[in-house]
Amino acid sequence: MDPLQKVLWHKIQDFQLDEPSVDFKFSDRLSRENGWTLLYTERVLKEYKRFIFLCCISPTGVTPSDPVDQAWHLHLTYTQSYWVRLCGDTLHRELHHNPTLGGTAEASKFNDYYTLTHLLYKTVFEMDPPADIWQNNQIRFTDVNFQRVNKNKYWLIRKSKIKFIAIIFSLIVTHFLFVQASFGSNSEIVLAIIAVFAAIYLALNNKGGGDQSGCSTGGGCDGGGHHGGHGCSGGHGCSGGHGCSGGCSSGCSGGGGH
Repeated sequence: MDPLQKVLWHKIQDFQLDEPSVDFKFSDRLSRENGWTLLYTERVLKEYKRFIFLCCISPTGVTPSDPVDQAWHLHLTYTQSYWVRLCGDTLHRELHHNPTLGGTAEASKFNDYYTLTHLLYKTVFEMDPPADIWQNNQIRFTDVNFQRVNKNKYWLIRKSKIKFIAIIFSLIVTHFLFVQASFGSNSEIVLAIIAVFAAIYLALNNKGGGDQSGCSTGGGCDGGGHHGGHGCSGGHGCSGGHGCSGGCSSGCSGGGGH
């Protein structure tokens, strides 16, 4: 880091995401909404600050991991903290979320951004990004089939447990159907067995589409957007004035300093 970057990094490190005087802190909410332990949440918040710093110094663009992205999303809802204290008072620049346009080119670009993010992270912080927070590219852009669930109405069971339950259930159903074979058509029994296994297979292998996010920064940049996720572009001058064009779901763009 050069001297100015060191000053900025120290300011970001000192930035307080948790208000000491409140009972339900930012980290508490992030932990609850994602089902994380408080220890893991604190580690994610450290990585979120590193992402913000990389976003400010990258000459091309950076992309957050999904856990870091979740911290970013939540911080955006704390408007005074994000826009006034972080962007205005700490970074002296704006980091915007914008809608994304999507497409193959954007997907490829932000896959490259994520690779470059890992490389820049190693260079700047002289260490590998923690693998349980900064997943590899394949996991980052495929393991994203999330949705909001009311835990008061639904039980949440890990798929590994569901697979075990499904196997036991299928064996019981298969045994029952074979026992009943003497009382019905064999062809109907075979079709029933096939239907059971087909339903279980589809249930266990249902996967959603990919999600990506990124941040581009520098003295001047074009829009940072991506396919199916969130992007960010920073810097002192971008296309479209104080904001850059976004990515496929939402993006982040950088405006002029305060």
